[in-house]
Amino acid sequence: MFNYLIKRLFHMIFVLWGVSTAAFFLSNVVPTDPAAAALGGNARQEQIEAFREKYGLNKPIYVQYKIYMSHLLKGDLGNSLRTKRSIIKDIKQVFPATVELTLSALLVSLLLGLPLGVIAAINQDKLIDLIVRTIALIAGAVPIYWLALILINYFHAELGWVPGPGRLDAFIFPPPRVTGFMTIDSLLAKDFEAFWDALRHLILPGLVLGSFSTALVTRMTRSAMLEVLKQDYVRTAHSKGLSKNRVIYKHALRNAALPILTVSGNVLGSLLAGAVLTETIFSWQGLGSYATTGVTSLDVPAVMGVTLVAGIVYSIINLLVDLSYALFDPRISYQ
Repeated sequence: MFNYLIKRLFHMIFVLWGVSTAAFFLSNVVPTDPAAAALGGNARQEQIEAFREKYGLNKPIYVQYKIYMSHLLKGDLGNSLRTKRSIIKDIKQVFPATVELTLSALLVSLLLGLPLGVIAAINQDKLIDLIVRTIALIAGAVPIYWLALILINYFHAELGWVPGPGRLDAFIFPPPRVTGFMTIDSLLAKDFEAFWDALRHLILPGLVLGSFSTALVTRMTRSAMLEVLKQDYVRTAHSKGLSKNRVIYKHALRNAALPILTVSGNVLGSLLAGAVLTETIFSWQGLGSYATTGVTSLDVPAVMGVTLVAGIVYSIINLLVDLSYALFDPRISYQ
């Protein structure tokens, strides 16, 4: 496994180099002036020129790329043109909020997708299977922004069952920052009012962000279970008199876990990288909101930093998923 890990880490270096290079050149083909956008419409020409000189924006693009890669190798993502702070510090500030939202969405996907997929598989071609597949189809087709607006309008504005946008209500003081996770920090501070409020604020955005991934997990679970239920060892387990639940959940579901684990890892990576719309609609100050602001303000270094972080996270998640295969199937060896 150690040799396999070293090999994957070596490949990851080239993946991240490709991501950073693509992000750099794509950001530099935008037909606008980031210096003028950062300083505003009232900036004088000498101020714009001084800004370009300070951040190297007046140099040839290959020189800018060389400077960017040299800083990147030192772990320096540069400074944001908008906030004037280190991009790493900005990302550290907003990243925990995105992780907290993403984990809640993943939890929704697994809690709903796994049982629905199992139920559909063991009732193949029956009415309940048709209902589950229809729900999965609709959940995968509905645009996130439309679903978010509908749920906010109905469950928050009309019924008042859940709080509105944001991570906490305006009248509740946020707990002292330790981890950046509002739920964990409120528990550490023993502020149970803030904890329950933060938990309630996760419900709607978690459901919205997890809707599409729930459909993926449901379909993958159903497909994997149908393959496993046809195997001889499942029929043998039934013939030995084992209960239906024991056969399904201990034998069939465990052996169907590898494709489900794969799609769950991909879902987690895509949720972390694709929470832009959800965070914008729910005023969730996370990585997606930071990226959106960077794009609208032409903050090129911030956009490149977010892109690179998303690539790193996605690569690490895929690596962890591959390494975890051995936990479910001891026959797998890493070479």
